[in-house]
Amino acid sequence: GKQYILTADLSEITYENIPEQENVEIVNMQVVNGIFVDESNIPITINSDYAVYNSYTYNTFFYDNVKVKYLDNIILSDKLDINFNDDIVYIYENVIYEGLQGNIETDNVKINLITKNVEMFMNNKLKKVKILSTR
Repeated sequence: GKQYILTADLSEITYENIPEQENVEIVNMQVVNGIFVDESNIPITINSDYAVYNSYTYNTFFYDNVKVKYLDNIILSDKLDINFNDDIVYIYENVIYEGLQGNIETDNVKINLITKNVEMFMNNKLKKVKILSTR
C-alpha cells in the first residue's frame, strides 16, 4: 500500500560493491522530486538540489535546499535521509519547521514511517529546540 516515486532533471548511474549488496546501482541525481504515499494516501513531497538513491535498498539521501511538504506543513533543511531498512526519515542540519501553529527551529527531526512518531532534538543537549508560536 506504499508508493515511492523519485524523479530528477539529471541522473548519473554508477555501480558500487557495498557489503551484502554486490554491484548495486547508485543513482546520483540533480533537481530532485520525491513523493512518498503511505496507506493513508496522504503524500509527503521532498524536493532538493541533489540526491543519491540506492536501487537495492531504495534508501535515498537528499541534500542542499531540502524542502518537505506534508499537508499544511513545510520542513526546510540541508539534508534528509530516507532509510527504508529502519523505516525512518531523518532530517538534519539547519532544520526549520513551518506549520499553522508556528515555526520550530531544531538540529534534527526523526520520523518513524510506521508509527508516524516525530522526534525533534538538538545536537548539543544543553541547547533547546526553539518554538515560535503564531498564536
